[in-house]
Amino acid sequence: MPYQPGTHLIATLRVPDAALLRQADPFRAFVHPLLDAAGLQRLGAVYHDFVPGGFTAVVCLSESHLSVHTWPEHGLLNMDIYLSNHLRSNDGTVRQLFLAIRDYFGAEVVQEQSLIR
Repeated sequence: MPYQPGTHLIATLRVPDAALLRQADPFRAFVHPLLDAAGLQRLGAVYHDFVPGGFTAVVCLSESHLSVHTWPEHGLLNMDIYLSNHLRSNDGTVRQLFLAIRDYFGAEVVQEQSLIR
């Protein structure tokens, strides 16, 4: 199978409810079923809560990764999703994940960039 570039999406979101940005556990409970439903294979994950609030979440996938970093004191979230197209096309999946996470946080997109690589 020839190499097929994947989609790498990075974004900054403004989140009106800072409580959603404080702890990783609610996001973990949301995102793991989301990734599973998308047919992605989770290889491992690291979630870290900061004091007094905010978290970093990184999920390693056989298809690549998803990461989220939050700043509740600024109402901001940075997101990074990259999925390869090695076994199937995941271009639409990247967009679906992005929109689902945006909607989970009730967020407004401040900046979004996609790179095919």
